[in-house]
Amino acid sequence: MVKKYIKVAIDSPAAAGAGTVAKAISKYFNLLYLDTGKIYRYIAFLKMKHPKKYCYKFIKRKIKNLKLKDLERKILSNDDIGTMASMIAKDKKVRKMVHNFQINCAYRFPKKFNGSCLDGRDITYRIIPDANFKFFITASLSVRALRRYRELRKLGKKTTLFDVKKSIKIRDYSDFSRRISPLKRTKDSILINTSNLTKKACFLKIKNIIEKETNN
Repeated sequence: MVKKYIKVAIDSPAAAGAGTVAKAISKYFNLLYLDTGKIYRYIAFLKMKHPKKYCYKFIKRKIKNLKLKDLERKILSNDDIGTMASMIAKDKKVRKMVHNFQINCAYRFPKKFNGSCLDGRDITYRIIPDANFKFFITASLSVRALRRYRELRKLGKKTTLFDVKKSIKIRDYSDFSRRISPLKRTKDSILINTSNLTKKACFLKIKNIIEKETNN
């Protein structure tokens, strides 16, 4: 039998729970997982750590040698890095470099996987327009702010719910209004609002959708 591969594309605003469910879905279906937003966070981290070295040549070299494990650094969850990453994502040259890395993950994944699952801001219409499954995951601003606040507190970050909410508002405006690959829900994306869903309920909802289609 020919192995049937699947590609899952997920777009979402900050702190909507997309990363958590995408990881769970990837593990369940054995898909290569990539949080594309973390690539920009990684670049933002490099800019803050190496301001004098930061340039297109430096970024290109770092992306070329980028390993998925590099994107799991705890520091990338820093809210300041998230805000800077949103700004960096507007740069056409940077997006082009990141785009190639994303395409490789989406279409040239190792044979040990059953496919790929990417989440970000423009995955459903720019990175994997032919994805087998497309989802737009969202939640209310208040819920997203509270989730991010609790996440930062667990990491030992000193902040306030007010500041976190303000930061997410800024990022939302940047993500939805930017001229290059703005965040938007495509007509063929399934809307999942996680405001009143537990992590398990969200996972099961998406899992059932995928299983229903792949088993037909």
